[in-house]
Amino acid sequence: MADEQTARQVSLAVRRLLQAGRGMQAALARRLSLRVTDVQAIDQVVSSPELIGPGELGNRLGITSASATVLVDRLAAAGHLARHADPADRRRVHLQATDHAREDVRTALTPLLTEIETITNRLDPEHVPVVLAFLDDVAAAMRAYDRQP
Repeated sequence: MADEQTARQVSLAVRRLLQAGRGMQAALARRLSLRVTDVQAIDQVVSSPELIGPGELGNRLGITSASATVLVDRLAAAGHLARHADPADRRRVHLQATDHAREDVRTALTPLLTEIETITNRLDPEHVPVVLAFLDDVAAAMRAYDRQP
């Protein structure tokens, strides 16, 4: 069990990581000539384990349904998102990132991903499971916090 000072150091390190993540999103948005919300929307669509529509995207981004529709319209017009009718309910629409968007993001992130790979390669193999478990636990705590009223 970690003592109070260790817990505080870890908490501050996680906070710095979150701040760096927000800065990385802003930098990615600049590189892609997009808004930060656009980058967040593409990330939500790409990383979602299930298909999502504009309404769910708006919920995840904390924006209104009308704002989500405008966002999706803008990203679709720019060729970053495509709408697909739900085969079970033609009134519903699912979103998918286009190959163009995936390639643009991949290209823009390559220097960062290369650096993260270099950092990862410096880990001792026996530490990898501990690091992965820690990161998964922190992410789970953050998701649980997000679901709280």
